[in-house]
Amino acid sequence: MYNIEMLADENALVGEGPVWDVNSETLYWTDIQNGRFFNYNPTTGVNKTIHQGLNTGGVAINRSGGLIIGTWEGVQFWNSDDDFTWIKKDTFEDKKIKTNDVTSAPDGSFLVGTAHLDSCTLFKFNPDLSIQIIDDGLELCNGMGFSPDNKIFYSTDSAKHEIYKWDYDMGKSEFSNKRLFKKIPDDWGLPDGMTVDSEGYVWSAIWYGGMVIRLDPEGVEERRILFPAKQTSSAMFGGKDLNELYVTTANSGSGGSEITGLEPKGYDLNAYRGGELYRVKLDIQGKAEFLTEFNNYN
Repeated sequence: MYNIEMLADENALVGEGPVWDVNSETLYWTDIQNGRFFNYNPTTGVNKTIHQGLNTGGVAINRSGGLIIGTWEGVQFWNSDDDFTWIKKDTFEDKKIKTNDVTSAPDGSFLVGTAHLDSCTLFKFNPDLSIQIIDDGLELCNGMGFSPDNKIFYSTDSAKHEIYKWDYDMGKSEFSNKRLFKKIPDDWGLPDGMTVDSEGYVWSAIWYGGMVIRLDPEGVEERRILFPAKQTSSAMFGGKDLNELYVTTANSGSGGSEITGLEPKGYDLNAYRGGELYRVKLDIQGKAEFLTEFNNYN
């Protein structure tokens, strides 16, 4: 039995993108569709709004200071809403940079998955400001992560109910050999944000499913943790010992009868959907996220 703690009730339309800062021992997380992101301090219990404006899909902590953020308008180097620099706006090779989820890579780059009505793209933003396309033709880019030995990269296409596994060459910073890691059954919900723990197991938040599942390196479910909100959207290990799982949720669609067509068969439209930040303490340790390595432009 797990003790699920509700930490912050922000009524987030789409809570997402949690990332733990090991230096400050605080958690950043976003509310994509309300154009906010937050910093939660577990020592004080205070959840502070630090950005209000651009719709932000995710943030990464930058080694030299500041954050790298992915928005619906492009990618920024961000110190504050009054102090930021655009790295790239609008499009790259005619592909829209409308950020849905992000992660940082071992080489200090910033990986950005998009979500919009057209074909979606997974971009790699490098510290030298060059940009690469890692994957394309996706329906809804989502959760990403790396194995502890940095030899495997995971990515998600939510609308296809699929999590993928790639080979990653750390020396060359190259991604190759994309293949299916896990097909999430339709009646579970949609695989959304994810993280990878220190044992190489994948933790995927299942939107509509009200749960986070732990998958072994072969894609076999090892456990699931149920939450009091149906739209569990992402997960991240944090805490001093990296043994606390922080989980975001979303209240998008609450109180309405409109359907997206992605709901599992028999989904209860009146079920509680979410909007809060939760935490559960575990006997499993996560691993620290990589830092981006962009120069401090300001």
